[in-house]
Amino acid sequence: MAEFTLPAHSKITKGEAYKAPADSSRVKTFQIYRWSPDDDRNPRIDSFDIDLDDCGPMVLDALIKIKSEHDSSLTFRRSCREGICGSCSMNIDGTNTLACLKSIDDVKDDVKIYPLPHMPVVKDLVPDLSNAYRQLASIEPWLKTDKTASADGERKQSQDDREKLDGLWECVLCFSCSTACPSYWWNSDEYLGPAVLLQAYRWISDSRDDYKKERLDALDDSFALYRCHTIMNCAKTCPKGLNPGKAIAGIKGEMARR
Repeated sequence: MAEFTLPAHSKITKGEAYKAPADSSRVKTFQIYRWSPDDDRNPRIDSFDIDLDDCGPMVLDALIKIKSEHDSSLTFRRSCREGICGSCSMNIDGTNTLACLKSIDDVKDDVKIYPLPHMPVVKDLVPDLSNAYRQLASIEPWLKTDKTASADGERKQSQDDREKLDGLWECVLCFSCSTACPSYWWNSDEYLGPAVLLQAYRWISDSRDDYKKERLDALDDSFALYRCHTIMNCAKTCPKGLNPGKAIAGIKGEMARR
């Protein structure tokens, strides 16, 4: 896995340090990247010592505790706490993942937390995902069909056709994979990246969708699809265990067969 690359700001400095109570028996240090457009002290790394006996087991639990008890200005995204919404994606211990699925005990030394790499930072651990969402919208991630639904409102498919969507529908759009992809770092203005291409293949593979040809035509571009160099960082970092590289290969196979 490629190492985290710091955002394009000035040199990071040492920031605030918060100590756990003196009688704490199991202490873990969290080093957290801080940046705000309204703060002259940034960018910096703030250090928080947390008593693990008074904290939940996941990194997100520690972040919530820090925000609630130590520094209310700490900013990060979160929602479901169950690996479903994809909101709390960030770089933890050198790997892009979901904070709600990352166990504190999995990190041997200090827990180092940064925003997703190679994206503009809005504040602290919140990256600007505007470009990623624009790219997602461009592949029209919804069912497109000219057929009328059955009388009960269902659009049915066989079990075999349904199984073709396994490994695709589970994506929570955390963009951990895209921000771990060197090709996306270099060409994010034109290359759609593994997260969006996996979503594209999900609809290309759906037997209920009638616009497969149009979807493939829209992806037939030297940058949108073919900037993938099969580095496979996407599969290594996906917190849901998916394989976007395989999905991209599937799109290329469909291109060759049409």
